[in-house]
Amino acid sequence: MPSTPAPNSLRRSLGLWAIVGLGLGYMTPMTVFDTFGIVTGETNGVVPAAYLVALVAMVFTAISYGRMTRVFPSAGSAYTYASETIHPNVGFLVGWSSLLDYLLLPLVNALIVRLYLESFFPQVPGWIWVVGYVALITAMNLFSMSSTSRVNGILVVFQIVLIGVFVVLTWAALNSGAGNGTPFSLDPLVHQGVHLGAVIGGATVVCFSFIGFDAITMYTEEAKDARTVPRAIVLALLIGGAIFLIAAWFAQSRFPTTAGFHFTDDTLPEIALKTGGLFFQILFISAAVAAAVASSLASHASVSRMIYVMARNGSGRVSRTLAYIHPRFRTPATAVLLVGVVSLLAAAFTLEFVSSMINFGALIAFTVVNATVIIHFAIRRRERRGAKQVVRNIVLPGIGMLLTGVLWANLHLDALTYGIVWLTIGIITLLVLTRAFRKPLRAKLDEDGDAAIITREGAPSEAAR
Repeated sequence: MPSTPAPNSLRRSLGLWAIVGLGLGYMTPMTVFDTFGIVTGETNGVVPAAYLVALVAMVFTAISYGRMTRVFPSAGSAYTYASETIHPNVGFLVGWSSLLDYLLLPLVNALIVRLYLESFFPQVPGWIWVVGYVALITAMNLFSMSSTSRVNGILVVFQIVLIGVFVVLTWAALNSGAGNGTPFSLDPLVHQGVHLGAVIGGATVVCFSFIGFDAITMYTEEAKDARTVPRAIVLALLIGGAIFLIAAWFAQSRFPTTAGFHFTDDTLPEIALKTGGLFFQILFISAAVAAAVASSLASHASVSRMIYVMARNGSGRVSRTLAYIHPRFRTPATAVLLVGVVSLLAAAFTLEFVSSMINFGALIAFTVVNATVIIHFAIRRRERRGAKQVVRNIVLPGIGMLLTGVLWANLHLDALTYGIVWLTIGIITLLVLTRAFRKPLRAKLDEDGDAAIITREGAPSEAAR
């Protein structure tokens, strides 16, 4: 007979497709139209090529995430894998770096919704929209993860349906002579004047869209069956990647350049208007708002789980507070509220400033997760005999490290600058927590994947219990 879950543990309520939906909601399929103008300019008109490069890099990393989540079925994701295979201090810095991106994603979505609503209701102060929107998202994440998943699923389906309508309308327009005049031209992928360096630069922009498949690992402790998480990671990445590629292909075929666009920083409204007229534009913008809401729900849920796990593996009053699980709702209540408070900064920040800080930590986490596969399987377990083990445990994660490393090295200067500042703050925080490395950070995973802090005497601490 299965044991009754402890009231201080997360509720296992998510099935395979619920987790895939959360990953897709996090990835925000409509983003391809928002960044289309920027990436077209960056790549000289081969947006699908940029998505393809990013997708290939992410596939290798997704395989590594899937393997490590089987080894360590904890909600901590890259933080847990690095802590367990390399060193807890390294894990802390990886988790800290990832927090920069994951904390900012709910803020970015709140900011985007604020901008949409300000354009419709310019007389209303923007902070009112931010407060109301953040309160709604925070409440949904606080009261029920299963309800959050259901709402997210509906919003994701709405986006996909509208993208499907866009593809149908564009196909008809191409056959009528618009754009390239055919959906089968290879010009959206390669043409004269396209350089690999520019495509890689575009890939560093669009890889922001893929941040989400890795966040699926945050739901490991809420999955009905933890073994479904590796499958969900690959499914979310492949489905999301296919949506991005198809949407980008048809958009680039219809609009080979951004000539004729008034605003290239966010081309979604004009793409919709030029594709299907005013009514379709209203529907498409509605889908964009739905995308922001879905991404808000998913990103808010995932980053609160990361904060919860990092706090659960710590000690002291702050850690105990952040690791608090609501006894009735079985959600990480304090962490959820903290993410909501941070998201309120959307009332003051600009999208350009916040977006410049995205991707730094995520690409570090991707690189480290690939490294943990090599360390755990090839070095610790010495599974490097024969071609199959060498390929699985060294070659594939090595390629993943190389590709994500190339993307990381090609980040914009602002992203690198702000990321290094954030990492420096993390190093200072680690020095304080460890008393200049004299007090070790130690975490142990029990047989169910739950982490417990081990005291100097070797017994679980009160915070762990």
